[in-house]
Amino acid sequence: MQLDIREVQSNSDLKAFVNFPFQLYKNDPFWVPPLIQDELTVFNPKKNPALEHCEIKYWLAYSDTKIVGRIAGVIHENESKESGLARFGWIDFEDDTVISEGLLAKAEEWAREKGLTGIQGPMGFTDMDFEGMLVEGFNSPATIATIYNYDYYPKHLEKLGFEKAADWVELRGDVPELSKRLIRKAEIITSRFGIEGVQLKSKKHAQSYGKELFEVLNSAYSELYGFHSLTQDQIQFYIDQYLGFVVKDLLSLVINKEGKLVGFAITMPSFTKAFQKAKGKLFPFGVLHILRALSKNDTADLYLIGVLPEYQKMGVTTLIFRDLIKAYNKRGIKRINTNQMLASNQKVLAQFNEYQENTEIYKRRRCYIKHFKK
Repeated sequence: MQLDIREVQSNSDLKAFVNFPFQLYKNDPFWVPPLIQDELTVFNPKKNPALEHCEIKYWLAYSDTKIVGRIAGVIHENESKESGLARFGWIDFEDDTVISEGLLAKAEEWAREKGLTGIQGPMGFTDMDFEGMLVEGFNSPATIATIYNYDYYPKHLEKLGFEKAADWVELRGDVPELSKRLIRKAEIITSRFGIEGVQLKSKKHAQSYGKELFEVLNSAYSELYGFHSLTQDQIQFYIDQYLGFVVKDLLSLVINKEGKLVGFAITMPSFTKAFQKAKGKLFPFGVLHILRALSKNDTADLYLIGVLPEYQKMGVTTLIFRDLIKAYNKRGIKRINTNQMLASNQKVLAQFNEYQENTEIYKRRRCYIKHFKK
């Protein structure tokens, strides 16, 4: 194969970069296409403040005039200083090692030129972007917040000298009925520690907790692999981008007696099927599929959960799951899928076994790393 790796230089190149997976995964039953406009927003330095702290390059691989692969190189300002590592992300390629090797070699070459000593990925600009290559669980659809990739991807990376840096897992389980035991346990925790769930009155009321929510996330996630605290501009970006779509009864918030937010969980009805039908576009019909998923759905996806470190032994998650299970039961939601969680975080994984039934790990994702030879 005659391969040509070209840097993305124009808006039309960037659109081709975003659209390539639609070609690669056309008719694949497990791939969930992102919304094209959201992808373009993420890559727009005028709109996404994360790019103020990252240096980025994008490349497309061509065989003659056909695009056969893509990759992004990312140098995160803080991470590169701390670890000497660059990132790669948004990597997709046809099943040919000439393509994968050519793309990764280009990203590695760029990182070397910048004086860095290695590269890791797939990772985005922040922990809120897509990260982690699927290594197990290829026979079920992704959620809209996670990557789906063909099973040949990790084989290519391992052949090219990449090694495991960290694993994330995703769980799924059945929603139990809200038990008297859980209700009573929650009441005792509220009485003992002075913490309680927030009764949200409206979507606007929910959004008023936006900044506090992400500040809890910054604190709770500070020690997790690859996480860097979000700036105030980034927090506002995510509030504007996502919290406007939150379903208030599926957002669980816990406050202390001073009214300070100490824990949260964001869940939504599953949009997997709706996004597959939308095919990357909200209009003219994509929005209808999403509205249907909001109103009638037996599956929910848990996107984020966080508790301030100083409150993590006070039963905050009991209050969170009491409120979520109550909402799930009322809405007829029978199944719950989690977002990816570090496989090493056994404490968090155990909580889902406690509050779900028939819980199983059904997907595993991996961040790969390669240190450059001197």
